[in-house]
Amino acid sequence: MKTRTTTRALRCPATLAAAGLLLTACGASGGGDSGEPAGSTSFEGRGPITYVAGKDTSGVVPKVIDRWNRLHPKEKVTFVQLPTDADSQRQQMIQNAETKSDAYTVLSLDVVWTSEFAAHQWIDRLPEQRFPLRTMLRPVVETAKYRGGLYAVPASSDGGLLYYRTDLLKKAGISRPPATWSEMTADCARVKRLPEAEGMSCYAGQFQKYEGLTVNFAEAVNSAGGVVTDANGRPDVDTPGARKGLDFLVGAVKHGTIPKEAITYQEEDGRQAFQSGKLVFLRNWPYMYALAEKSELAGKFAVAPLPGLNGPGSSSLGGHNLALSSFARNKATALDFMKFFSSQDSTNTFLKDASLAPPYATSYDDASLAKQYPYLPVLKQSILHAVPRPRVVQYGDATSAIQQEAYAALTGAKSSAQALKDLQSALQKSTAQ
Repeated sequence: MKTRTTTRALRCPATLAAAGLLLTACGASGGGDSGEPAGSTSFEGRGPITYVAGKDTSGVVPKVIDRWNRLHPKEKVTFVQLPTDADSQRQQMIQNAETKSDAYTVLSLDVVWTSEFAAHQWIDRLPEQRFPLRTMLRPVVETAKYRGGLYAVPASSDGGLLYYRTDLLKKAGISRPPATWSEMTADCARVKRLPEAEGMSCYAGQFQKYEGLTVNFAEAVNSAGGVVTDANGRPDVDTPGARKGLDFLVGAVKHGTIPKEAITYQEEDGRQAFQSGKLVFLRNWPYMYALAEKSELAGKFAVAPLPGLNGPGSSSLGGHNLALSSFARNKATALDFMKFFSSQDSTNTFLKDASLAPPYATSYDDASLAKQYPYLPVLKQSILHAVPRPRVVQYGDATSAIQQEAYAALTGAKSSAQALKDLQSALQKSTAQ
């Protein structure tokens, strides 16, 4: 089950449902198979609402909200900003839901949270015909589904990219970016012999013990031919393929390919290290492209697919979807705002001003956009071939276990083999709840 299988519909036998493995993509696929949701949520009420998301580092979100507010002065949206890291965002949203508070209206959910929030009835099932799902990339739409129903609307997608120093590779006589881990290591050794590269490290990603580590661990496993969960959502991580992926990360830290300080990196730490000339290669999301273009590295970097064991690797599928809190007021306004915020016009604004990956297929096929944003073709392939993180109801337990064991291996507290064995056991327990 490597990258090419990720967009296929998944089966949902009753035994898995009983075990708590309720998968996001099960049931209907692609855009709009029904009208109003079964169960009759009442999308009524107009007036002020809130939009709740992680801290906006781009400055674009207030601009889009201001545009809505000018058009709808009696239905204004207030932007509630949560912490930057995904784990804290998820926890605050859950706390709001558990108290049945109406303080949060439209939620910006990491794509992997759909199953958990829908299964707990923290978010409403949405009327599919209200949104242009058929014009969006299918893997992106699948992240918004749970047991055949639409519970969120794609607002942005995300695929991991390999940022690299074109100027230094060229000076080292390297004509193309690396496609494999061994090529990347060899290329870095050549670059580091340059006087301009004195003191530089080779590669980093997001390796602090948070959601970014789950993403990077899963990418390494999938890029080596392993899986974290199989096609039915069952844990299958104690395997030779998974070990090859984890061994790459562990070995890279041990031998200095990944600098030891990268164990503390989240996205912004890596971006700043790359932009300040400390790294030759960096795994990060497309949001970074616009920021790097405004730095001293403008014209000195490019992006490529993530490398893997034997060829191009596999990104974890990222992005954010809009969901409607079950406890919110003014749900008619909320639906209209969700359609506005996720429209092609708005998502192209996020593309242009913040390098956020749009959910619409035509945005990637627009020649004028591709000329202006040269990373789009690479990003499209990253998304289409991405592998979702484990789509399980008890996602919090699953990602916590992944972070715990992967970090233990990276820091040398456990061998790769022992970490994967312990992770298999932990995932089996969390998915059996």
